[in-house]
Amino acid sequence: SSMTGRATTWSYRQLHRIATRMALGMTALGVSPGDVVSFQLPNWWHVTALYLACTRIGATLNPLMPIFRQRELRFMLAFAETKLLLIPREFRGFDYPAMLRELRPELPALKHVLVVDGPGEDAFEAVLLNPRWEDRLDAGTLFAERQPGPNDISELIYTSGTTGQPKGVMHTSNTILGNIERIIAQVGATQDDVILMASPLAHNTGFLYGVVMAIMLHTKLVLQDVWNPVVAAQRIQDEGVTWTMASTPFLADFTSNPEVERYDVRTLRTFVTAGAPIPRVLVQAAMEKFKGLRVLSGWGMSENGLVTTTLPGDPPEKVFGTDGRPFPGMEVRVVDDAGRPLPRGTEGRLQARGSANFVGY
Repeated sequence: SSMTGRATTWSYRQLHRIATRMALGMTALGVSPGDVVSFQLPNWWHVTALYLACTRIGATLNPLMPIFRQRELRFMLAFAETKLLLIPREFRGFDYPAMLRELRPELPALKHVLVVDGPGEDAFEAVLLNPRWEDRLDAGTLFAERQPGPNDISELIYTSGTTGQPKGVMHTSNTILGNIERIIAQVGATQDDVILMASPLAHNTGFLYGVVMAIMLHTKLVLQDVWNPVVAAQRIQDEGVTWTMASTPFLADFTSNPEVERYDVRTLRTFVTAGAPIPRVLVQAAMEKFKGLRVLSGWGMSENGLVTTTLPGDPPEKVFGTDGRPFPGMEVRVVDDAGRPLPRGTEGRLQARGSANFVGY
């Protein structure tokens, strides 16, 4: 992690052991099926372990952006009735434990706040990571009792709330895994891919197409906690990164920074970009500069993940002029204010439905 000045590498076997231990530790703290576990962490390995741990015991994971402060957290933690929260001791010079000390009197449901790299007895390491919970508790029985169903709520993620208070979007394993399985097929990702994720893991871009997609493909995931195109180029060269997804400004930074040229980034072959239209000149510049790179465009929301993408092999004008086509299992249409479908080429309201749709606010 670039902010802590150190890199942590886990194999899947180690991750399995850590997630099992964390899951057992959380049950010892009183986390029950359906309880909300929130994290306000940068792109650190803890997020992957926490997701796996929550799914072992039927808890609901709630990602919170590291930039949120008292105003957002006061609402979000109370509304979700978060029982356990993971925070950094410090990130980008901000003191998270001090903020939570101020908020906690207003949050009666919040039983535990654990601090990653914390100094005291509420350190994440002291409570969940270091104790050998697997020696104290019967994992087989506990996990069998708590195993969630495919339609239980596994993720609660807040929308940005452009119209009033943020809304809590509820996803199940079916809506998440069904989406990713089909996106993998649509964009041609395979288990030989190496994924770089610099988009926040507290957004569905980072969470779905970084954390969960890597697990589904059993592939290597490289996390970057602070965006810097030169650091990204370094990681791509060192780790053999082949696949990434980010918003358009990431691609613009990566393409325009002359320092990037000092690194061999030829392994990178897929850059999926969503969140803003891709300027034609950017697509052309990226494909000229990085030979063999496919830029794919897509559209989606917290409510349904990626819904449409262009396909590998689509001509550049499809990439900068459209958001592609829906993946199998999703439908989109454009309607007027009365909900009547409109003919092609007519502007209106976009509707989407299908297997990746969230199950409610």
